[in-house]
Order: sequence, then C-alpha cells, then structure tokens
Amino acid sequence: MNSPSSIRPIESSSMTERVTSELRRSILNGALEPGQTFSLREISAQLDVSFIPVREALRNLEAEGLVVTRTGRSAQVAPLDLADLQAIYRLRRSIEPDIARNSCPLLTDDDLDRLDAIASGFADPDLSYDGIFDAHMILHLALFEPVTTTWDIRVLTSLWRAVERYIRIGFGKLDSDPHEHDRRAHSHHELIDAFRTRDPDVAAGAMRIHLARNEQIALAALND
Repeated sequence: MNSPSSIRPIESSSMTERVTSELRRSILNGALEPGQTFSLREISAQLDVSFIPVREALRNLEAEGLVVTRTGRSAQVAPLDLADLQAIYRLRRSIEPDIARNSCPLLTDDDLDRLDAIASGFADPDLSYDGIFDAHMILHLALFEPVTTTWDIRVLTSLWRAVERYIRIGFGKLDSDPHEHDRRAHSHHELIDAFRTRDPDVAAGAMRIHLARNEQIALAALND
C-alpha cells in the first residue's frame, strides 16, 4: 500500500484545475486566438504561478483538442479546422442520439419542465456567451442524466468543449439578428418537446436534427 506521503497535495491539484479553467476560458472567448503561440514562461508570468500547473493545464487542454504542445516550453492554440469540426460532429452523431433514445422514457414531466425553464432563458438578449454555454451544458447533461455513466460525461464534455469555439463564432455572427435569441430558445424547446413524447425514435431523431443545425451554423461561419 502506498504511504500517505505519496498522495499529491490538494493545493497542487486545485491550482492545475484553476489554470486549466482560465486558459480554457481565454481560448474559448478568443483572448488566445486560434494558431497563437505562447511560452510557458509568458503564461506563468501572466497568471503568477509556477511552470508546473501551467504544464499540467496544457496537457489537459491538449487532450480536449484546444492546444497543441511543442518541443521545449511553448504551445499553440489549436487552429480552427474544417476537418476537425466535421469529425467532432461525426462523433457526436454516433453518441448523442443513442443516449437520447435511452434517456427519453426515464425523464419525468418535472424534469422536462425544469429544462424548459432553462431553455426559455436562452431568449434573454442580455445573457452572456459564457452564461449561454454554461446553461447549454447543464441542459444537455440533464437530458441525458438518467442513463449516462461517468465515462459518457467525460467524453461528451470533451466534445462539447472542443466544438464550443466554432459554435461561438457561428452564433456570434448571427447575434445581430433580433430573432436569433428566440430561435435558440425555440430550438431547445423543440428538443425537449420531442423527449416529452416518450418515443425513443422521436427523441433520437430530434437530437440528430439539433446537431445538424448547429453544425451547419458552425460550418457557415468557418467557411466565411
């Protein structure tokens, strides 16, 4: 049995998580731009932390497809790539409709009422992009909650984070449309209504349509 001294300090783990979260936020909101290179020294200085949590954070973000590490002490924000975007959605289409199919009969009316309330919030024009994506992740995880395992959640959140940069760009270009916020809310109400049917095929089909719409928005933004 390992001795207690072999257990990593909580402070170290917490710092790595905080650095990971801050770098992820900076990449997703565009403060660190696609293709931008930076050194560990620069990031360490900006965050006022040592190299160790920065190095560990970059490994985490590389696993999420957001960063490409280089030899030495430098890294690059992963460039936006059409093939990557299509690959992410190909994986999502192979996973999420099947989970929707299994989860649909197990959600209660109260569960779906609560998710409808979250979806209504997407129509708020003052809701920030961070707020939108936080609520979006909560809603989709809750739709799948009755059947997802820990590994399902790990894979799904990794895919959602990888695609978030593309979606932010796509929806950002639509933001000037006064009807766009209502469209986002309506799109999710439609998805929830499909789950209300308790028909697994209807729920799976609605999830495929939902993914296809978002992929087209992201693709159009990337092509522009």
